[in-house]
Amino acid sequence: METVNLEQLLYIIQPFLMIGKNKLKLINSLAQKKYRLKEQSFLAEGDKIVLEVLESEIKVKELFATPDFISANKKYLHNAALVFETTAAEIKKASLLKQPQNCLAICQLPSQPKLPSNPEGIFLFLDGIQDPGNLGTIIRTCDWFGMDYLFCSPGTADVFNPKVIQASMGSFTRVKIIYTPFDALSAYLQKTEIPVYGTFLEGKNIYTENLPDYALIVLGNEGRGIRKEVSDQISFPLNIPSFSQAEKKAESLNVAVSAAIICNEFTRKKFAIRNEN
Repeated sequence: METVNLEQLLYIIQPFLMIGKNKLKLINSLAQKKYRLKEQSFLAEGDKIVLEVLESEIKVKELFATPDFISANKKYLHNAALVFETTAAEIKKASLLKQPQNCLAICQLPSQPKLPSNPEGIFLFLDGIQDPGNLGTIIRTCDWFGMDYLFCSPGTADVFNPKVIQASMGSFTRVKIIYTPFDALSAYLQKTEIPVYGTFLEGKNIYTENLPDYALIVLGNEGRGIRKEVSDQISFPLNIPSFSQAEKKAESLNVAVSAAIICNEFTRKKFAIRNEN
């Protein structure tokens, strides 16, 4: 007979749990990095994202969910230390989202992943990306293009910001995000002779360049671009040219859009060769 963990049955013992004031205060505090660090916790919300977390190696401390969510996802509940059945109204009261769904989870902050022992392939380095939506979208893009690692400067937005979590649509559970000064990363990758590319307005046309299978590509801050101390270490400047012929046009691309174009251009040649074989 299968052993039953009583903690997993807490939602049956306490149906329609009211989320108390202290818990609401904790949940709301996790919107700020200092409290995420203090509590060693972050918040995951929404059916898809919570399921992604439950299927990953991330530890879920407490899961608050509606009866419908619990009934539909019983096979994943063993990955949460505590499961509380509650109402949609209670979740809405606790949620940081404008349109809450059927669950939210308080999760253990994982330790930062280690640098890859044999780095190969395409890597992005984000130099001071500030917008959480941009960071989340870039993480999702890395996941789509099969990039296991994403490197970020210490000044880049926090991956466990709730807005980053939402924009990544669960991809943060698969892409290993490593915060590191560029100098440390550059020194680490030098032994592999991986070329360093960067995006600049005066760079070479990305569509006409012969791009390698292995590279580190630097993307700069939304407003300031790549810092000089980083750009000085970039050997291959790239530019995504505008095709507009209008006199007045967009001055630049959104950094998350640029990341998607860059990932596509660096990977499509490899994809074409693989399909030919």
